[in-house]
Amino acid sequence: MAEFRIPERRARLLEYARSLTPPSGWKVEVSGDEIIMTAGPSVVHRRNLLLVRERFDAHRPAGMMPSENTDLASPNVGKLRNPDLTYIPVSAVELGGNDVPAEPAAVAVEIVSPSNPENDLIGKVRGYPLMHIPLYLLIDPRDGAIVLYPAPAAGVHRRRWSGSFGDLVPIPAPFAFDLATGDLVRDPL
Repeated sequence: MAEFRIPERRARLLEYARSLTPPSGWKVEVSGDEIIMTAGPSVVHRRNLLLVRERFDAHRPAGMMPSENTDLASPNVGKLRNPDLTYIPVSAVELGGNDVPAEPAAVAVEIVSPSNPENDLIGKVRGYPLMHIPLYLLIDPRDGAIVLYPAPAAGVHRRRWSGSFGDLVPIPAPFAFDLATGDLVRDPL
């Protein structure tokens, strides 16, 4: 893996973001030159996440554990992201602390936040491939859209699968299953 150097200003921003103690139910992320704080999710968000997690759990690779709202850090690219759901190596627990290196994460799952959709739809589409996360599953309850970005290369997504609630989403290895989405719920907000 190539070694990337980030500007000192971004390194300080990442360090500052890690030092913040957000109110209960809030999360902190770094995207480019911004620190983004978002409020806790709605009940619809939580239900959709539960359904998706149960399906991923049934296909969980050995040695990986699910983790919700875990800080994935990639200091080489100056990013700190907090996906709704990820699967990280069980060995990451040995590192302790609040954040985990992003590179060994197997997937990032995001349910689009109605309060800040641009963060999920733009910032994370750019950020996750730079962080070497191999799968990004984006679920948008506002319009019932689903997008899967598999196998990033050279820091960008070269492919994408798009569908709607009700479609089977072809989740590739290491999970290797078709994600049923017929019972996901649209958010009336």
